[in-house]
Amino acid sequence: MSNTNSKKVENLLSTAWVASFIATLGSLYFSEIMQYTPCDLCWYQRIFMYPLVIILGIGVFKKDASIALYTLILSGIGGCISIYHYSIQKIDFLGENSISCGIVPCTGEYINWLGFITIPFLALIAFIIIFVSSLLLLKKAGR
Repeated sequence: MSNTNSKKVENLLSTAWVASFIATLGSLYFSEIMQYTPCDLCWYQRIFMYPLVIILGIGVFKKDASIALYTLILSGIGGCISIYHYSIQKIDFLGENSISCGIVPCTGEYINWLGFITIPFLALIAFIIIFVSSLLLLKKAGR
């Protein structure tokens, strides 16, 4: 692998890891510092985000792009959950006809910055960054 290609792989791995790390810290901030109780869909998103910090951290440390398939799958599933969660928060018809969550309703919005930025939206942005980085890594690896 050429030096330029190696640097691009490192940058993509680092970008994806930083996104997963910030998302994880953000979710812990909202639940542990702000004392927002996560709804069921938030927990599912965490289930797909938290392992990405470890997997991508190992990939960054070893400069190993072969983890991209795993991060692509995890971020793709997590992103789909985020899209659904955000949709039931912002589209009345979907929110009214969504499945019921646990103690905390999944349609609730602890934050609503600028009228559209909610916690699932923030998670979706992180999942998209990781997904796109993973796709680019797979393309570089020729898979």
